[in-house]
Amino acid sequence: MEASEKKEIINSSSSSSWLGFCTKFQCFPINSSSKSPPSPPPQSSPENGYDEAKPAQNQRRPGGWRSMPFILGNETFERLATMGLLGNFMVFLLSQFHMDQVMASNMLNIWSGITNFTPLIGAFISDSYLGRFTTIAYATVASFMGMVTMTLIAWIPQLHPPPCKNLQSNQCLGPTKSQLGVLAVALGFLSIGSGGIRPCSIPFGVDQFDSNTEEGRRGINSFFNWYYTTFTLVLIIALTLVVYIQDSVSWVWGFGLPTALMLCSIVLFFVGMRLYVYVKPEGSVFSGIGQVFVAAYKKRKQKLPEDYVDGAYYDPPPLKGTVVKKLPLTNQYRFLDKAALIIEGDIRQDGSNSNPWRLCTIQQIEETKCLFRIIPIWGSGIICFMAMAQQGTFTLSQALKMDRHLSPNFQIPAGSLAVISMVTVGIWLPIYDRLIVPALRKITGLEGGISLLQRMGIGIVFSVLSMVAAGIFERVRRASAVAHAGPDGVAPLTVFWLAPQLMLMGFAEAFNIIGQIEFYNKEFPENMSSVANSLFSCTMAGANYLSAVLVNVVHGTTGGDGRPDWLTRDINAGRVENLYFLIAGMGVVNLGYFLWVARGYQYKSKYRVDDGGGFDVELNVAGK
Repeated sequence: MEASEKKEIINSSSSSSWLGFCTKFQCFPINSSSKSPPSPPPQSSPENGYDEAKPAQNQRRPGGWRSMPFILGNETFERLATMGLLGNFMVFLLSQFHMDQVMASNMLNIWSGITNFTPLIGAFISDSYLGRFTTIAYATVASFMGMVTMTLIAWIPQLHPPPCKNLQSNQCLGPTKSQLGVLAVALGFLSIGSGGIRPCSIPFGVDQFDSNTEEGRRGINSFFNWYYTTFTLVLIIALTLVVYIQDSVSWVWGFGLPTALMLCSIVLFFVGMRLYVYVKPEGSVFSGIGQVFVAAYKKRKQKLPEDYVDGAYYDPPPLKGTVVKKLPLTNQYRFLDKAALIIEGDIRQDGSNSNPWRLCTIQQIEETKCLFRIIPIWGSGIICFMAMAQQGTFTLSQALKMDRHLSPNFQIPAGSLAVISMVTVGIWLPIYDRLIVPALRKITGLEGGISLLQRMGIGIVFSVLSMVAAGIFERVRRASAVAHAGPDGVAPLTVFWLAPQLMLMGFAEAFNIIGQIEFYNKEFPENMSSVANSLFSCTMAGANYLSAVLVNVVHGTTGGDGRPDWLTRDINAGRVENLYFLIAGMGVVNLGYFLWVARGYQYKSKYRVDDGGGFDVELNVAGK
């Protein structure tokens, strides 16, 4: 049985259901297992693992949960390493490189933007040339090199500015050009690593399961949930233990520990090589999309048949060994169908395509339509992420003006409050995966309990509620500070008044973020799965930039007539709650937009569980 036959699945373009898994993205590239007994792997396979491009009877079965300790272990160590390195990076730039806040902020914003967009490049390279395993391998090594460089910067005196002679008189030397150059090299390696790891890690994990079986699909569901659960727990450790070492012990140990963990991640990843499923790249998807637009434009004056006519469209059989599921022709965006319309001169005598820039396959057209359908949904995530981004900015400003003491001698670091939302996610996801999803599955018949778009919509609602709660509690905090604060402006309110807004935001992350990741991975074609995963990073980048624009606009347009602006330096004199309410209002508009675009969305495929414990694929393919 060829891999393309194994991967065969009935696709649909139906309305509003999705699988309710939990955490990260991958659309289709799910590998299936062979039903024949396992045999020794082919000697020609460089990884000696399971290769979907080779006959199934000559290969071992997909790793499934057997390979998960190595994949999830690698991801856990890698995330703990990078998050531990970068969780306190702003403080490192201010205290060790003696940058002012503007310079440090600009460096972080520029670097974060680059890092969040590099996954697009990594996705292209993975899907077109290297494949997921090789891309992750190179990227992991690049991240390790960047972390080693960061550790050396903190360790070797010549690689960072000397200590301040007199901090109060501002007798601090800034970084030299060579020191900034070494820092840029370290950050460059880390960006390269992120560009390869982020778009490929989830698809590679999902590749280990057989999507054509109920057990495999449920394994994928659990994989998404546990992936994000471990991600949340890692963030908690990174923002507590690792940050404490950096602040209280030394930066060398604080960077060296994550670097050592990154080395463990590399070793663990390669130890599991014999268990992995390897999906070979299918070639550039961007050139195929470009060919569709060019061919459709060239044939813009041609008329399409009213009904599907066999032989009217170019629909060759898939290449031998391909793992891409064949997509049926749909009625959406029919102007693109002209690219596959066969006219005189398009086909050679041997049946081959004479010009791929004038005639495209139905598969290419439907892949392009997938992108068209998903982009409007993707845009709705930016506003939701913008609300989440406030946890690292004005929420910290609130916390600094509240009572953070747990005892007379210990107070909670303001930066550690994000742990509240992470703990919420970490507790909620296992409950959702093990208790709520099975109960909903019995009611709805959907594999994930509810649809992906429903899950994403619930997350948007929670993000709006979080901003409303943040605005209400800020009014309470500011009123207390104005009436009872001491010279330092700290309100006599415990910082745990911020817990409700952070918990609500945790639910928003659990529903919307995980729903987005799963949605992209389910609805993009297999050969675009890494591109699908990179959209998540692009959403974060867009949200960060939009948040910066909004803050600058509010800062520059509010206030006047002797009144401070909403975001003035003294938070007790400002009106930060108005910013929260503004974002909540934008969230309400965004929710309306999401409901509008989601209502017309046609799913690529969806599964229902039948009463007998099997599965049934709902069909709703336009034009069939």
